[in-house]
Amino acid sequence: MDPESAFELIKRKPTQEILTEDRLMTHLKEGTPLKHYIGFEISGFVHLGTGLLCMQKVADFQKAGVETQIFLADYHSWINGKLGGDLDTIREVGGGYFKEALKISLECVGGNPDDTRFIMGSDLYKRLGREYLETMIRVSLKLNLARAKSSITIMGRKEGESVNFGQLLYAPMQVADIYSLGVNLAHGGMPQRKAHVIALEVSNAFKYKPLAVHHYILMGTHVTAEQRERIIKAKSSGDRAGYEDGLIDVKMSKSKPKSAIFIHDTEEEIRRKIKKAFCPAKELELNAVMSIQQFIVWPRLLRRKQPLELVNKKTGKTTTFETPTELELHYMKGDVHPLDLKEAVANYLVEILAPARKHFLEGKGRRYLEELEALQVTR
Repeated sequence: MDPESAFELIKRKPTQEILTEDRLMTHLKEGTPLKHYIGFEISGFVHLGTGLLCMQKVADFQKAGVETQIFLADYHSWINGKLGGDLDTIREVGGGYFKEALKISLECVGGNPDDTRFIMGSDLYKRLGREYLETMIRVSLKLNLARAKSSITIMGRKEGESVNFGQLLYAPMQVADIYSLGVNLAHGGMPQRKAHVIALEVSNAFKYKPLAVHHYILMGTHVTAEQRERIIKAKSSGDRAGYEDGLIDVKMSKSKPKSAIFIHDTEEEIRRKIKKAFCPAKELELNAVMSIQQFIVWPRLLRRKQPLELVNKKTGKTTTFETPTELELHYMKGDVHPLDLKEAVANYLVEILAPARKHFLEGKGRRYLEELEALQVTR
């Protein structure tokens, strides 16, 4: 693939930021092999944000000729108290349900799980041993305590929140993972930016400087008008910490199961959750349904070169939109009713998630889902 086409694949939504675009284009033009990684804490059920949005970007990297890797961060999950803080359970779920869910999610968005390497964190640490420890110490020596404490947002925690000493190891471990894997393209949601920036800043302690690609974070359906107002106010006033804390509150999370759409949800569950989702009329920013159509529905339609069809329930008329911008302009003008948008988004989600739903509710993935359900945990 030519450098310009590969660049556009990597840059397209849900990508929000590339550090830096110039260095990425230089690598592509020079034919530098790109080795990618995205890391995941192992927890409960996989939702649209973890599954479809993240894997959609992995699929883009695959198409761009990038070597892709998915890091199953069992030690990080342990540090962050996931699945009850039981390391054996974390590893069991990581090698079972969680890995299976990411594979089927990648299939749902047009990627190939066979072309992606899955790595369990503890396996990497066992293999590298002293070498990994030295890498982590090298990173830690470049990192002061205040920076480590301010980086806890990468764990889904708010800045200033009380943490134990073990949790302060999280950021240097994440940076050490990048260099231990030989990754030159680190990938994650915007909350991972702090760790990736540290990786760029300490690169002089290693032999190269990685790229970082950050994607948007999918909102949960639980957002309220009050939350939306607070976040917009923090953003406009330059309150960065308040803005970031607000985004943590509204992101789609498995710990809020009624507001998260899981990849194995039934058609009825999908429709019910979308129907209750926050969708203010004529507003695009911090609109949960708009977020889903923008980052989940439209990428699929654009890959297939298909328009979005929306039915006006009141008149019965079907309107066709050729681009996301066209739909958004009509929504802002009030030409598209929130209920009609919800109906269309629900229909598309039911279709997109059909392979995952069949796999986990009817196929060989059922045993993985049952094993996780038996643990009676969602986090």
